[in-house]
Amino acid sequence: MKKQLLALAIGSVVIAPSVALADKGPTVYGKVNVSYENQDDGADEQWALESNSSRIGVKGDLDLDIENLKAIYQAEFQIAVDDGDNSGQTFSQRNIFGGFQHKQFGTLKAGKFDTPFKVSQGKIDQFGDLDGDINNIVRGDVRANNIVQYSTPKLADVFTVNLAMIPGEDAGTDRDGVADSISSSLVFDNGAIYASVGYDSEMNTTLNDLGGSTLVDAFHIAAKANIQNFEIGALFQQSENADTALDGGSFEDTTYVVNAAVKLDRWKLKAQYGMTDMDTSDDDLTLMALGADYKIGKSSKVFGYFANVEEDTGTRDDTTFGIGFEHSFSL
Repeated sequence: MKKQLLALAIGSVVIAPSVALADKGPTVYGKVNVSYENQDDGADEQWALESNSSRIGVKGDLDLDIENLKAIYQAEFQIAVDDGDNSGQTFSQRNIFGGFQHKQFGTLKAGKFDTPFKVSQGKIDQFGDLDGDINNIVRGDVRANNIVQYSTPKLADVFTVNLAMIPGEDAGTDRDGVADSISSSLVFDNGAIYASVGYDSEMNTTLNDLGGSTLVDAFHIAAKANIQNFEIGALFQQSENADTALDGGSFEDTTYVVNAAVKLDRWKLKAQYGMTDMDTSDDDLTLMALGADYKIGKSSKVFGYFANVEEDTGTRDDTTFGIGFEHSFSL
């Protein structure tokens, strides 16, 4: 009897840690990014405190009764650190989904989240969430509703294929099918080199050339290289309206972006330039941004930056100078 009790006691000591590790619970994470900025649109100038897509979220996975299969989930919300107002709400929805992940067969998820096309350009931007963000001139930055996505596991340890479909959910029209919009990407990532090809078909988004929202077909190639202390990135994208009859003609954006950064101890100095050629309006939209980050901790930095977004023949001429900080957290 004593031997049996001793065996049970030893077994509980061995098993308990593995159970705890298997069920680690959800991860709470987030980011606070705040900048104090001088903003000039060519006519008026103001100073403003900006929250820059600060966010909080919870994510995790659950072991299931099927080998190598687990349930995954994420719920992420944007918070307004500056004034507490997200278009009349305290929180606004960002990426929220549930799904399944299998070690050999990949990941399937459904909900509201960034399209594969959007995500596949994300390694390129040096000024994400600031006024130097490439999305000031590059369209296709879609966080889609009602989206279902499949992603392969990493193939040959470097390639991932992502394919998403979005039903139109508009009964009685030609937008009532199983996949009225398609978003896809092929990503190569070995740590030193990141490269992606993305394609959208009939995605509901905007075109600079049209000046509004429509159904858009888009294609891009993006790449970034990390060479010792240097980062070099580039993106080429072509977007055009999918329904010329609905929009009253053909409209097309052609965009080029190049950037570079160098890390010097705690400093990171960076620069970015981009141009979108608007075909029908015969206008150019340019972006220029310069900045410096200073790392003050593992997950914290302070920064300063300058950005200008300008139309060649149009009226837009936005100039921003800002200083700020970013704290990322996870627990």
